[in-house]
Amino acid sequence: MVIVKAEANQVEKIVDMSIRAFETDVNVGGAKGDCPPGFDSVEWHKQMAREGHLYRAMIRKDLVGAAILFPDETKNSVYIGRIFIDSIYHRKGYGIRLMECIEKSFPCAAEFDLDTPCWNERTNAFYKRLGYRVIKVEDGFVFYQKKRTQYRSDTDDNHIER
Repeated sequence: MVIVKAEANQVEKIVDMSIRAFETDVNVGGAKGDCPPGFDSVEWHKQMAREGHLYRAMIRKDLVGAAILFPDETKNSVYIGRIFIDSIYHRKGYGIRLMECIEKSFPCAAEFDLDTPCWNERTNAFYKRLGYRVIKVEDGFVFYQKKRTQYRSDTDDNHIER
């Protein structure tokens, strides 16, 4: 799997996938409509693409998911604003591969941060399984962090295509 910065002309496919992915949250504790802001908005995703935060998750030529990422070089960190895998690919290990790919694609990041709703049983178990630690619970969200135990050098494989 590789992550590739998304272009504006790819956003509609990504939004369709986002809708399918987040609508499955009713199966893991969410009520109908318990979706992240902008999950179904073409314009919001286009803005994320223009700002360089929207990434496509690709396996060969197949689009399987996406991520909204906010690297902060001044803090050597990456805030993972959102990830999603198309619902047709759920429960096949692609989410794990996407998270591993994100971590490998930012070799200078010392930590990765994210949050997810308290009610979402699937994502809370998923992030804990990947080694993310709860740093706080606030306003219905669980905030997670994963510190890198060792830095990767610039010569290591980079899994992001620019």
